[in-house]
Amino acid sequence: MSPRKRNGENRPLPRRWRLRRGVYWYRVPPGLEHLWDGKKEFMLGKSMAEAYRTWAERIDRDPSEVQTIGDLLNRYELEVIEADKPATKRSKRDCLPMLRAVFADMGLNALRPTHVYQYADKRRNRKTGKKVTHAAQREIEVLRHAFTKAVEWGVIDRHPFKAEVRLTKPPARTRYVTDQELSASMQHAPLMVQAYLAIKFLTGLRRKDLLTLRRADITDDGICITTSKNGRGVVFEWSDELRAAVELAKRSSAKVYGLTLFATRRGEPYVKADGSANAWDSLWQRFMAKVVAAGIERFTEHDIRAKVGSDAESIERAREILTHAPGSTITDRVYRRKPDRVRPLR
Repeated sequence: MSPRKRNGENRPLPRRWRLRRGVYWYRVPPGLEHLWDGKKEFMLGKSMAEAYRTWAERIDRDPSEVQTIGDLLNRYELEVIEADKPATKRSKRDCLPMLRAVFADMGLNALRPTHVYQYADKRRNRKTGKKVTHAAQREIEVLRHAFTKAVEWGVIDRHPFKAEVRLTKPPARTRYVTDQELSASMQHAPLMVQAYLAIKFLTGLRRKDLLTLRRADITDDGICITTSKNGRGVVFEWSDELRAAVELAKRSSAKVYGLTLFATRRGEPYVKADGSANAWDSLWQRFMAKVVAAGIERFTEHDIRAKVGSDAESIERAREILTHAPGSTITDRVYRRKPDRVRPLR
C-alpha cells in the first residue's frame, strides 16, 4: 500500500511533521512514544522557530538511526541550517521541499551520481535549454553539503557523488547599468532611494551592510563598518560626493530619527532580526516599476554593486572596494561586466 500523499501545507515540512490549525505537530514513530511523553502525536509549537527548538531538544533522545535521505535532510536542517545566518537559512530551506519530494524515501546508500544528473536534467530550464537552473544548482549544493555532514557524523563512510558530479553552471549575469541609465533612473526615485543608490555607487556596499549602516558609523574619518559577509573592518574615507550622498540620506529621513541611516517611517531599521527587509523590497519594487515604465531596462541592487566593480580602474581596485579577498576569482567572474579595453599593437 503506497503512503498517503501529504497535504500541500505539510510538504515543505520535515518528515512526520504536520501543520494543523496553526500548530505544528510531530507524529511519533511506533514504539518511541515513551520518548515523547507517551504520546502518538506531540505538539511542537505554534511557530516554526518554536517547533524547531522543541524538536531539536527531543530528537537527541530518539535512538532511531538516519536511514533515508529524508532523515538526513531533517538532521541537516536541525543541526546545520538552524545555525546559519538568516539569509543563508532562508535560501537553504527553500531548497528542501524539492529535495524531499524527490529523494526523501531513498536510502542513504542508494544514491548514485547518475541520480543527481537525472535530477539536474529534470530541473532544466525548458525555455532556454540550460542544463541546470540557479535554483537547481543551489538545491544540489545543499544535498552535497548534507552528505558531507553525513560523513562527518559517521552516518556513511564516503560521499556518494562529491567530485564525481560536474554540472555546467548557469552563466553569470551580464547586465551592466550605464551612467546614463543610472542618472535617468534617479529622476524616478524617491529621495531615500536616490541617497541609497548614490552611496551604493560610491562604496559598493552590500544591501545588508548599507541598510544597517548606523548613524554612529558616520565619523570624522569616514564611514566605518564591519562587513557582514566576511567581518572585515573598512573605513570609506570622505570625498565630496560621498559627503553629499550621506547628507541626502539624512534629509530623506529627517521627519523620523532612527539608529540607522536608512529607516522606516517609524524610525526602525529596514532589516529585521531574521534578515528580511520586506518594507525595503516593496519600496524598491515600486521604484523599479517607474524605471521600466520610463523605458529603462530593469536592474537589481546587485547590478549596481557589479557596476562599481566594473567601473574600477583595475581588478585589484575592484577587489578592494568590494571587500573581496586578494586573488578572489569571483570579482572577475561576476563583478567585471564591461569589456576590456585593449590598445592595438600598432
